[in-house]
Amino acid sequence: MTRLFYSLLLLLLSPLIAFYLYQIRGKKNAGYRAHFAERFGQVPDAISPNGFVIHCASVGEVLAASPLIKRLQENYPNERFLITCNTPTGRAEVHKQFGDTVNVCYLPLDLAFAVRKFINTVQPKLLIVLETELWPNLFYYAKQHHCPVTVINARLSQKSFEGYKRFSALSHNLMKHIDELASHNEEDGARFIALGLEASRVQSTGSIKFDIQIADSEKNKLAALRSQIGERPIWIAGSTHPKEHEQVIAAHKTILKTHPNALLIIAPRHPEQFQPVADYLAHTSLKYSRRSEVYTPDSQVLLADTLGELKFLYGSAQIAFVGGSLIERGGHNPLEAAASAVGVISGPSTYNFSHIYPELTAMAGAKICQDQSHLAELVSQYFSNPAAAQQLGESAYACLAKNQGAIDRTLKVIDSLLEQ
Repeated sequence: MTRLFYSLLLLLLSPLIAFYLYQIRGKKNAGYRAHFAERFGQVPDAISPNGFVIHCASVGEVLAASPLIKRLQENYPNERFLITCNTPTGRAEVHKQFGDTVNVCYLPLDLAFAVRKFINTVQPKLLIVLETELWPNLFYYAKQHHCPVTVINARLSQKSFEGYKRFSALSHNLMKHIDELASHNEEDGARFIALGLEASRVQSTGSIKFDIQIADSEKNKLAALRSQIGERPIWIAGSTHPKEHEQVIAAHKTILKTHPNALLIIAPRHPEQFQPVADYLAHTSLKYSRRSEVYTPDSQVLLADTLGELKFLYGSAQIAFVGGSLIERGGHNPLEAAASAVGVISGPSTYNFSHIYPELTAMAGAKICQDQSHLAELVSQYFSNPAAAQQLGESAYACLAKNQGAIDRTLKVIDSLLEQ
């Protein structure tokens, strides 16, 4: 009954949701208007039924899951793979990572009629969902179709847990339709159990985000970029947001007072922010280049306005600031910097990565700054003490290496479902 109330409420809200996606998000990024029928369960004709469906919300989840998906392709060479996502950038990253070796489409909105149509058309053999993409109708209709449902790399912050608890009946119903859950750690797993998931269905496998690797092609791009930039103090601000871009740029102005040759690489989180950041830089006294255009050697800022390059761009810097943390967004993945042995500075908002930051800071691979001025102070200190910056990076990499192996453990969970 609770799922029916949920479905009715979502149906009533669906015109507003469609308007938001098509008009508001679509105005900023035309990709939201493409393939719009897929949001309501329409499946492209080219997609064959009876394969694995893997849902990755956006580009970050696609990047994290790519090594796992490639291992699945190796282990199950005769299976079809459909990767679903919610955003145009996620869709673009799927094409970039896998070409035509997989199918891709948008996951429909969790409207009962849309999800039912999607499941009946795709007829998935297995549904794999990353992290906290917990959709009651998706899980319900998958189980109606006798499709095993597994949530991998599952995380549930205390804040999210409190939110699910407010709708305990719906959450309990949702948990009934999960066959196996591979959690980041035992604490995350315990929260899912508290929501009603059977303890026997929970395994702590660690985070697959630790199993990050820098590909040879990315190393080649990095070498070319380093050759362009030359030897100078460089810091990078990755995955920044509105009201944070400005703080980062202001911090860089402060840093330039003591390190006049310093370069900031700023990589906005969303592509629709590329032009606003460029416009903002144009109204400052700073000289800047865009990654998508010709780099000029006297640039003080490099705007990373390309997709899918952040992981290797971190390797060009002596120190990295990870965005979404000077504002209340909960932070973003610091492990992409750690993979290149680059130390991390984060703002105080890190709840999205509460499974990573405590150990990363405990192992001295990350520092937490409190505000814009503290950020400038820390970056300046590391520029003045390259040995300390190097040590921070080595400690970040040591934390990463210590926690690798989650992909192998997650594959065992998936294998066990297919053997049932």
